[in-house]
Amino acid sequence: MAERRLPPLRLLTVFEAVVRAGSLGRAAGELNITQPAVSQALKSLEDHVGAALLDRRTRPATLTTAGSILQAGVSEGLGRIAEALDRIRALQSQAENAVTIACSVGTATYWLMPRLASFYALHPDIAVNVMTTPQGAPALTPGVDLALRYGAGRWKDGRVLRLFAERVVPLCSPALAARIAGPGWSSRAPLLHVDATEPSWIGWREFLAQTGLPESRVPGRTFTNYVQATQAALAGQGVMLGWQTVTPDFERDGRLVPAGDAMLIPAEGVYLVVAGAGGAPPRRAVAGVVDWLTGLCPAA
Repeated sequence: MAERRLPPLRLLTVFEAVVRAGSLGRAAGELNITQPAVSQALKSLEDHVGAALLDRRTRPATLTTAGSILQAGVSEGLGRIAEALDRIRALQSQAENAVTIACSVGTATYWLMPRLASFYALHPDIAVNVMTTPQGAPALTPGVDLALRYGAGRWKDGRVLRLFAERVVPLCSPALAARIAGPGWSSRAPLLHVDATEPSWIGWREFLAQTGLPESRVPGRTFTNYVQATQAALAGQGVMLGWQTVTPDFERDGRLVPAGDAMLIPAEGVYLVVAGAGGAPPRRAVAGVVDWLTGLCPAA
């Protein structure tokens, strides 16, 4: 491909201003330079293209055929550059007003997403992007501003804020609760298990051992994440271990009810981890999401 010998953008800008303003004097005033500087720029541009661009025998000077050709190209080119710059500014503004938060799929589906409508009512200019992991404590990878994690809160990769304590309660549909009600209910209930990778996450084995409840004598079911287990519990297929980050709304509306009166309060809790090193303040949009999340959980 032949090399393109384009004139300096400054010369094209002066030419466009002269054509649009209709005179060298008005163009000079618009560009905040002297009229001789405008004349010199036009002469340099004509030398570069090898043709006269203005017919100076007329008053005011008019475009030559070469000038008309260049004016059409310059007008389109500068317009496209201006449009590109506007798009870049809009992209930068969008990036500044976008916040990415990482959490488990259960926390995102049942705790965070139902509450985001209230955030958008307060901050319609901020977009919250949610990145999910099957379970566990999501990492603050590049591009992730916040992470919701369950654990002891001893992470070193960001500023750690405690949101609320967890609690574990056996939950099931009202119909199933009625069928298994009574002492030793867990021995008659199909238990819904989750293959948890988080070491501190409590499963049925730990729950039964710590509460003294008998093991189930009927087959249970195992799932890879809490969304699946929750949907199975809602459908009356068994008893799940309900967590504060997954089931509070279902308990509130009565779709899930306690299978008995046993409950555990783990030492671990739910934390918000804010990306950033050296104590640098977060972006305005990130700070807005942090304030909103901590405001949802005043009793940390």
